[in-house]
Amino acid sequence: MSFDPSQLTALATVLRLGSFEAAARALHVTPSAISQRIKALEESIGAALVIRASPCSATPTGARLARHAADVALLDAALLRELSLPAPPARLRIAVNADSLATWFLPALSGQDLLYDIVLDDEAHSAAWLRRGEVSAAITAHARAVQGCDATPLGHLRYLATCAPGFYARHFAQGLTRAAFAHAPMLQFNEKDMHQHDWLQARCGEALSPPVHRVPSSQGFVDAARLGLGWGLNPEPLVRKALAEGTLIAMAPEAPRDVPLYWQVNRLVSGAIRELSDAVRAAARALR
Repeated sequence: MSFDPSQLTALATVLRLGSFEAAARALHVTPSAISQRIKALEESIGAALVIRASPCSATPTGARLARHAADVALLDAALLRELSLPAPPARLRIAVNADSLATWFLPALSGQDLLYDIVLDDEAHSAAWLRRGEVSAAITAHARAVQGCDATPLGHLRYLATCAPGFYARHFAQGLTRAAFAHAPMLQFNEKDMHQHDWLQARCGEALSPPVHRVPSSQGFVDAARLGLGWGLNPEPLVRKALAEGTLIAMAPEAPRDVPLYWQVNRLVSGAIRELSDAVRAAARALR
């Protein structure tokens, strides 16, 4: 069986924009035409593809087909450029951890003839987006490539345990003891973020459960530490200036946490985004 390109485009656009009406406006057709294309595609596949809610979301099969549509568009655009023919920018969906996005990843995206849909997820979990077929590339913490993908090492992102000087004086006057860590408020990006817990366990030799502030923003995480809300592991590039100015202190500079990073790309589109992959590697090298 072959897929109708207009139906795949309708599906991908509904899922990207979240509604049939928005997809109709983007594609310059009526909402009824979008609905008919999605219905015809679902009937030919024999499965629901769109969860009709506000916003619309994909079923597992719908997500896989939408990624296929994006991959085909990437390949088509690459071929047109190879033939020196005009090509509209193709769309690439990437899973990236927030700290990479905040420190080094964005410069790699500039200068590429691509449009981006960036999904934020912890580097320990971003490979799952590749496994589900929902993205074509990802920054992950896993050296082992997802099936059908290639993994390229990027080096590591260094984290330092940091807090405000006043916070340190208030909670760690007797030093970085187990008792102090058990009671001092800790920062956590979200429920997936285990950086602080893992660092604590390595330092104290046991798992601890201190009180936690959840701050789902890389810059917000730095600001929360600087304002004395808690202590946390921050990417060294983000806190370099604050450390130099003394608004933050490194609690244990001899014990950084180095998180390895890998660029994983679906092999089907690796050739079409080779220039981007080169730029990602170069941006990662510049961080070292």
